[in-house]
Amino acid sequence: MDRDSSRLSDSSRPSRREVLRGTLAAGASLSLAGALGSCGAHGDVRRVRGGDQWRQFQGATLNFISENTAPTAAIAANVRPFTDLTGINVKIVTLELNAVTQRVALDLASGGAEYQVIYADPYQILAPYRKGLVDLRTLQADPSLPKVPGGVGDFIPTQLDAAGRFVDPHAIYTLPYDAPTMIWHYRRDLFDQYHARMAHDLGFDPTPGGDRTWEEYFKIAQWFNKNARSDVAYGTGHQARQHDSLMNDFSNVLWSYGGDYFDNGKQVGRLGAQDPGPCRLDSAAAIAAARFYDRLLAIADPASRTWDWDGLGAAMRAGRLAMCPNWHEYAATNEQVIPGKVDYAPLPKGPAGTANMYGGTGVGINANTRPHERGAAWLFIVWATAPATQLADLKSKAGGGTPTRTSVYQMPEVRAAEKRPSSMPNMLTAPAVTQAWRPDRIGLRPKIPMWNECDTAIFTQLSRMLTGEASPEEAMRSTKKRIDRIVARGWVA
Repeated sequence: MDRDSSRLSDSSRPSRREVLRGTLAAGASLSLAGALGSCGAHGDVRRVRGGDQWRQFQGATLNFISENTAPTAAIAANVRPFTDLTGINVKIVTLELNAVTQRVALDLASGGAEYQVIYADPYQILAPYRKGLVDLRTLQADPSLPKVPGGVGDFIPTQLDAAGRFVDPHAIYTLPYDAPTMIWHYRRDLFDQYHARMAHDLGFDPTPGGDRTWEEYFKIAQWFNKNARSDVAYGTGHQARQHDSLMNDFSNVLWSYGGDYFDNGKQVGRLGAQDPGPCRLDSAAAIAAARFYDRLLAIADPASRTWDWDGLGAAMRAGRLAMCPNWHEYAATNEQVIPGKVDYAPLPKGPAGTANMYGGTGVGINANTRPHERGAAWLFIVWATAPATQLADLKSKAGGGTPTRTSVYQMPEVRAAEKRPSSMPNMLTAPAVTQAWRPDRIGLRPKIPMWNECDTAIFTQLSRMLTGEASPEEAMRSTKKRIDRIVARGWVA
């Protein structure tokens, strides 16, 4: 999820997903990148034709590079079933996302394939380096290889497009692997305790949900500030540090007000664009969103301006906040620390509807791989994203994540886990996130090759606005000018 260069200066801090698992390195055979050899440098792997499709590359070794995510933690802790099935060994490297991007870029540029399997972030890797990834349709169509169980149609459609495609609506560069999404986290115990008083004072039902508006969210937060200080310090908190997290937090409001970063924003977010055209942050809707966001942060916990998603999650667990927008994957940690006290809903709506930022990523295959290496890598990504593996990830003590397959959400034991007591606490968010992934509700930042620079421009100017150095109008117009210059330079991969 870290989409910006600011994380380079924070390399000593645990990432959002690392915090979610608590101990990433404890349960798994995770290897440092320097310890990995390049299989591609020693020729192709051996292939045994005929017989079991899953055993044809036995004896091969694959290197998988990934951000330290929930599903990777779970797979690393229990990769043995794949090795037993295929005879293929897997070495897993987990790094902070900027480091993953740098190593992948170097590997692709070298013409080699030190990493055959790649966690291909849509913005840092897929959009700028898609030519370095295999179009997976060629492997799905190969009769000598196993097919994706349930077909690619079993992946949630908005996620398949957002995480797996770029510009071409047919090519598939990755299979959806994780699906972090921003939703409304709220203290159910406090909302129950104060429901009648809030409803009387505010004149509306304060129960969180997609029918609540951002203005109502503001009023609820303000009510808690004034009336419930004995139970909670602040009504709301936000991930408003000068960081990628600030862009994510603001974008939910921007889209709900009808603003966007570029024309055809849903298309640019879902399939991507090489040249998205002029930035539209100077529109009336975008400026209205910025004004509201500035006003909302003025009544939020003041520490919000120092928090990314990790700091915000910790504040919620510490009982400091009545509610906040944050990534749904924090449900598992919430249940560990304050069990039964937090519930979840889609984010509030604005004049143009509701939007919930999606931050998922897919797994792809290095196009520099040799033919048999490529086949072995295909076996791994098919297995890693299969319904049975996603179910095992949900149950894992080392990881978790949430499924990217429609069929997994339909399994009786998974549906049962949507209610407490839950053996899969991330499923407590399922009613909210399944609504958030609808095409009209999913929030998709622009999938363009130069997004990283644009992201930095956005959170830099937003931070100036929140500290009073710039008005909302000035912040939006300055960001537009900066993004237009970035886009005009183009991108050469």
